[in-house]
Amino acid sequence: MTATAERTAKAVEDVETLRGYYRQMVLIRRFEERAAQGYTQAKIGGYCHLNLGEEATAVGLLAAMRPADYLFTNYREHGYAIAKGIEPGRVMAELYGRTTGTSKGWGGSMHMFDTKSRLLGGYGIVGGQLPLAVGAALAIDYRGGDEVVVCQLGDGTTNIGAFHESLNLAALWRLPVLFVVINNNLGMGTTVERSSAEPELYKRASAYRMVGERVDGTDVLAVREVASRLIEGARREGKPALLETTSPRLKGHSVVDPAKYRTADEVAAAQAADPLARFKNTLLEGGVLDEDGAAELERSAKEEADAAVAFADASPHPDPSTLFDYTYATPVPGESRRLPADPVF
Repeated sequence: MTATAERTAKAVEDVETLRGYYRQMVLIRRFEERAAQGYTQAKIGGYCHLNLGEEATAVGLLAAMRPADYLFTNYREHGYAIAKGIEPGRVMAELYGRTTGTSKGWGGSMHMFDTKSRLLGGYGIVGGQLPLAVGAALAIDYRGGDEVVVCQLGDGTTNIGAFHESLNLAALWRLPVLFVVINNNLGMGTTVERSSAEPELYKRASAYRMVGERVDGTDVLAVREVASRLIEGARREGKPALLETTSPRLKGHSVVDPAKYRTADEVAAAQAADPLARFKNTLLEGGVLDEDGAAELERSAKEEADAAVAFADASPHPDPSTLFDYTYATPVPGESRRLPADPVF
């Protein structure tokens, strides 16, 4: 029995939680597969980046958070939105650009936003979420709250200025924020080793006297365990931290990326690290699931993903008259609402 299976077997007092993690991971996988299908059917426009291979990180990270904690993500956020508690139908409707989506169809794949669940984006600009996450943590500290901000980012983001500025301020002001670097070893098509002088990304925290740790992002329980400890340290002691999770990407950077820059061996290694297969085997070995139970959870998750597609398909498109709604938060004198074909005078 593997070490992970032994740890799982010892946790049988919470069998339903473990089964729930597996179902949620399967739901995210099936949801993303349906999103890829929707993109090829031209039901989804713009860019679309999937969490295939990242399911254990998303579920483990969100399991470590309290409902009141805030989450900022990059553009690869569908699975995180679902794990944060947003209904899959609303997430898919946002991908479809429908009014029932999380951002009423205005944001699309890269810009999920939901104040109720405290998912504050979804950011298409690389690193755009980091300064905002630090600002949210400053607001919590200023108000004396006990919430924590979790800021998810990709490995490529660790090379931009906003990353260093944000970590510096978080450490200097002792803000309740956890930065989570999802290291899939590829910034689009460039490996971490070719783009980062320090490829062990968690070590970058030491420059700011901040705790930095690395965890196997394909192990949902390991992610939950380390993230829980770091989040509670930020909550109780105002100790920001950097967590690097290693989560091999199963497909290309986006739906349209064939990932031809990968060798056959690299593809095989990523597939061998598939978190769904690994966690299923762990639960089977630990006696938490049997094959029939696993099949039932998988069937249920697929039905929920299919229902999300049906909901999105049936949801209305925005009315053209609302095109300029939400351009500004409050009315602005002289705001132009002229359409491209309208006369200037």
